[in-house]
Amino acid sequence: MFRPQYTPLLPALALSIALSACSSSPTPAYWAESFEAETPYQFHSELPPLLLCENGKRALLSQGYEVDASSPLNIRGSKFFQPQAEQQVQLRITLVCVPTGKDSTVYANALQTRYELKSSGSSTGLSVTGIGSISVPWPTDKGSLVKVGEETVADSGFYHRLFVLIDTLQH
Repeated sequence: MFRPQYTPLLPALALSIALSACSSSPTPAYWAESFEAETPYQFHSELPPLLLCENGKRALLSQGYEVDASSPLNIRGSKFFQPQAEQQVQLRITLVCVPTGKDSTVYANALQTRYELKSSGSSTGLSVTGIGSISVPWPTDKGSLVKVGEETVADSGFYHRLFVLIDTLQH
C-alpha cells in the first residue's frame, strides 16, 4: 500500500504563496491620469500650423535649444544644464502643430532627464608567495554620466512661458 510522506516543504510553500498574495505593489503611475480636456500642454492660435510651428522653432532657438528641423509640423529641441559639478540635466521639448478647424493648436511636451557622474574604480590582484593573493584598489579618474531619472515636465508655468514666447513671435 502506498502511503504519502509528510514533507515540511508543502506548508512552507503554501505560506509563501499566501504571503506573496498579501504583499502590495506600488500603484501604477498611469492610474493618476485624468485626461482632462484643458491642459497646460496645448496652445490655440489663429496662425496656420506651419507658421505656428515655425514660431515654436524660433522660440526654442532663441533660448539656446538645439533644434531638429526634420519635420516642419513636429519640432524637437534639446538643451543641457549643469546644476551641480557632477550632475547634468537634459531638457527635450517636442512641439506638434495641427490644424483645428479655422485655427491651429500646438501641443508641447517637455521631458527632463537627469544624469550623475559616477566614478568607476578598478582593482588589481597581487599574489605574494606564502601569504596568498590580495586585491588592491587602483584609483582611476574614470567617470561616466549615468541616467538616474526621467520625467515629463508637468509645470503649467513652464508651458505658459513657452507659449507666451511663441505667441509674441507672431506679432
